[in-house]
Amino acid sequence: MGRPQLDSLDIRILQMLSSSARKPFLEIARECNVSGAAIHQRIQKLTAAGVIKGSESLIDPAAVGYETCAYIGFFLKDPSDFDHVVEELKKIPEVVECYFTTGQYDMFIKLYAHNNDHLLHIIHNRLQQLGLARTESLISFKEVFKRQIPIMMPND
Repeated sequence: MGRPQLDSLDIRILQMLSSSARKPFLEIARECNVSGAAIHQRIQKLTAAGVIKGSESLIDPAAVGYETCAYIGFFLKDPSDFDHVVEELKKIPEVVECYFTTGQYDMFIKLYAHNNDHLLHIIHNRLQQLGLARTESLISFKEVFKRQIPIMMPND
């Protein structure tokens, strides 16, 4: 399946939604000078095409007790275990992202823990059971910024 063809209205809608997923359809319609029904149809089309994958409420991890953010690179004993390791990682709620990578690591994850002791518990009691040769951990002191990818017309 090829990449969907996006016109200027699609791009404008995506720009508005990427800055605020809760922006009302009628407000988007007014800013784009089209009807609310047209915006609703376009968003349904973009969702069906897989361009829009959903929307989410962003929760500050520290506000709900997760003070430690860590990135962990995995070296698998057997790289063919990737699918099994992924399924086991899905069972650990503190793991919020998982990537199959090139370079130094076989896999790379992001997780949140309540504190360093909790992180150590997750590493020793959950991750080491997954058939890993070894891991390397990086602790993030602070997220400086996070943003959506830029949404532009293809020739911009």
